[in-house]
Amino acid sequence: MTTELPLTTLTRVRRGAHHQRTDRAALYDIVDTALYATAAIVRDDRPVALPVGIGRDGDDLLVHGSTGSDFFRRLAGGTAVSLTITHLLGMKYARSLFDSSMRYRCAVVHGVASVVPPEQKEAALLTLSEHLMPGRSADVRAMTAREIAATLVLRVPLAEASVKDNAGSLVEVDDDGEDRTVWAGMLPLRVVAGEPVTSPQTATGTPVPESVRRAAARVAASGTA
Repeated sequence: MTTELPLTTLTRVRRGAHHQRTDRAALYDIVDTALYATAAIVRDDRPVALPVGIGRDGDDLLVHGSTGSDFFRRLAGGTAVSLTITHLLGMKYARSLFDSSMRYRCAVVHGVASVVPPEQKEAALLTLSEHLMPGRSADVRAMTAREIAATLVLRVPLAEASVKDNAGSLVEVDDDGEDRTVWAGMLPLRVVAGEPVTSPQTATGTPVPESVRRAAARVAASGTA
């Protein structure tokens, strides 16, 4: 794909257009530092949105769900989907409620999913696993044929997407006529990982694996999920 994201009627940002990013690297960075997206479709003339775990494989977004899910079966059948990923970075406290807002990085992907064929499904699931729980596949048993068959894996091309990044936006501007005795500023927000909680059924003395520590370190480094 080209390094620039195309501007279409779906992807052109109209409010705060100066915060739009059209470089594909910005899109991939938002995807690669996210663990989930909100997938939205129109089902029986009503909007439906669900959170889904994600991973990126080159120029495609991977999502997976149960073969028994009506939502995922509709995606597999060609229903148009919109996936939104948002990293909330902070709250902007201006000197009026009207001017107060948020700092965030956001991507919206539009497309039609395709089903990953059976011979590629296990590899795609491992790609998803490595994104969501890096290194975990080495700690646990291999997936069974029955488990793979029960899982629907879909690709959504990262071809039509919009990116908006206002992380550097100002809280206020000079000479706006507002009362400077009212506090204004930023409340930064970060996602943090807590200490791992061992299942009570786990054998006493079993150490927390490095894969879990690695996942926690990744969250700490990015501050987002």
